[in-house]
Amino acid sequence: MVSALGMTAVLGGCGSTGDSDVTLKLVAADYGDSAANSSQKYWDALAAAYESGHPGVKVQVSVYSWNDVDRKVKEMVDAGHAPDLAQIGAYADYAAAGDLYQASDLLSIRTQADFLSPLAEAGQWNHLQYGIPFAASTRVLFYNKTLFADAGITPPTTWAELASDAAALKDKGVKYPFALPLGPEEAQAETMQWLLSGGSAYTDDVGTYTLDSAQNAQTFTWLKDELVDKGLTGPVAPGRLNRADAFAAFADGQVGMLNGHPTLIQQAAKKGVKFGMVPMPGRTGKARAAMGVTDWMMGFKQNGHAEQIGDFLDFAYQRKNVLDFSREYGLLPVTTSASAAMSASDQAPDKALHPFLDQLPISELYPVGKVSWAAVSAAVKKDIGQAVAPGGSPDGVLTRLQATATAADSSAAN
Repeated sequence: MVSALGMTAVLGGCGSTGDSDVTLKLVAADYGDSAANSSQKYWDALAAAYESGHPGVKVQVSVYSWNDVDRKVKEMVDAGHAPDLAQIGAYADYAAAGDLYQASDLLSIRTQADFLSPLAEAGQWNHLQYGIPFAASTRVLFYNKTLFADAGITPPTTWAELASDAAALKDKGVKYPFALPLGPEEAQAETMQWLLSGGSAYTDDVGTYTLDSAQNAQTFTWLKDELVDKGLTGPVAPGRLNRADAFAAFADGQVGMLNGHPTLIQQAAKKGVKFGMVPMPGRTGKARAAMGVTDWMMGFKQNGHAEQIGDFLDFAYQRKNVLDFSREYGLLPVTTSASAAMSASDQAPDKALHPFLDQLPISELYPVGKVSWAAVSAAVKKDIGQAVAPGGSPDGVLTRLQATATAADSSAAN
C-alpha cells in the first residue's frame, strides 16, 4: 500500500557520525511487484551513496515482502536482536514498549519540519513522535469512462448520484456496478473511506473509538439498503470480495466504480481500461476527508547508534531520494518539499498522482497511534462484511465491533 521518504539537512559527506566503525541494520518492506523493481535495489543504491560519504558507517538492508516484514521485525525484537531501523506498517506497539527513539532524538530540525503535518502527527504515541512517515497514499473514486459513456451517466458527487449511476450501469449489464470490497484482505480501508464519506470515522476528535456512532450506523444501513440489497455491488458478496480481486475486475473492464489507490492506475492502464478519478462523494456532497495511509520508519534504541541512525535518515529524506522512491513505486511523498516538486510537475508519472497528492494534506489516517488499532483492524476485516449481508444488522455488527475496540483499548492501557 503506499509512499516515500522526505527531505533533509545533511548531505553525503557532511555529517559527523562518530569515530568508530558502525554497521546499521535496516529491515524494510518491498514495494515492488517483481524482482526487477524490488525495493532492495532502491535501498542498496541509497546505502551505497550514503556510505561513499561516510566511510565509518555501513548500512545493511534486508527487504521482505509485506506478508512477512512485520512478523520478521517482531521476531527480531522478541529475540533481543532488534534492527537499528525498521520500515514497516505500524510503530505504536514498539513505542509503548519503550523500544524506539523519539523522532526528535534522530532527525535534524530541517528534516522534521519538512514532513506533512497530518502524517507527522499520526506518528505520535502519547503526544510524542516515534513513527516517521515513510510511504503514503490516498483513495479516490475510480470510474470506467467507457461504461459510463455507454450508460449516459457522469461521475457522482453525492451518494444519491452514486446509487443512480450504479443502477444505470446494472441496467447496461455491468458485472460490478460498484465494487465494494469488504472481504478480509483490506476491509478496514474500504470501511474507513465510507465512514469518512458519511461524516464520521473510527474515532472521535480525542481518539475514542466511535464505531457504533449514529452516523456510522446510518452509513452502513445506506450501503446495505441502497447498494447491496439492490444488487448494485456485483455477484460476489462484499464480505467475500477482496481489494485485489476488485482491482483485477476493474482492470478487466468489469467494474463501473470503486475506491482505489495509486497502484490501480498502472494496473488498469496495462489492460487498456479508460478510467477517470474523482473525489469520493459524501452523503450530500463532498466527503469529510479522503482516507490516507502511511507506512512508517522507526529507530530502535537497543544498539545505540542514535547519531548514525539520524544522520542516515537525514540523507534518506532528502528531496531527491524521496522523489526517486515515490516515482519508482507510484506512491506519494511524505514531505512538503517533495510534494511541492511533484505537484509542479506535469510529466509522467507525477501528473497521474496529482489527484491523490491533492488530498494528502487534508486526508485522515487510521488511528495508528493507538496500540489497540491492530486488534481493531483485524476485527473489522473479519466481521464488517456481515453488516451488509442478507439479513445482516449494521447496528448489531457495529455494536459488536465497538465492544471489541473498547476492550482492546482497555487491555492496551493496562
